[in-house]
Amino acid sequence: MEFKELIPELSVFDIRQTQDFYETLGFKVEYERKADKFVFMSFQGSQFMFEQIHDDGWNIGELEYPLGRGINFSIAADNVEELYQTVKNEQIEIYRELTRTSYQVQGGVEEQIEFLIQDPNGYLLRFTN
Repeated sequence: MEFKELIPELSVFDIRQTQDFYETLGFKVEYERKADKFVFMSFQGSQFMFEQIHDDGWNIGELEYPLGRGINFSIAADNVEELYQTVKNEQIEIYRELTRTSYQVQGGVEEQIEFLIQDPNGYLLRFTN
C-alpha cells in the first residue's frame, strides 16, 4: 500500500461504530490497532485514519458533537449515483441531496455530481465524481 502525502487522522467517539459506518460506504480496512482503538481505512484512493478519543490524545480543545466544525472532506467516488443509492438504502441521513453543481476552476467551469452526509461523529463528507 502506498501512503498519500496528506492523510487526515480523525478523533472519533466510538471506533467500532465509526468503522462500521465507513465500511457500509465501501471503505476498506487497511490495518488496525485494536488495543489503541485505531483503524486506517481507504476508499478509491482516499485514505483516513480514525482513533477513538482518549485522555492522552493529540486533541487541543474540548471535543463534542459535531466534530469537525468548519471542515468538509471532499471524497472522489467512481460512481457517485450508486453510492448515493447505498446511502439511501442504508437510511443514512443525507445532509445535502444528490445534485449537479458548477464550479469556476482555472478560468473554466467544472460540473460535479455530489452529495453530503455526516458520519456518526459529525464530520461532513462530500462525495463527488
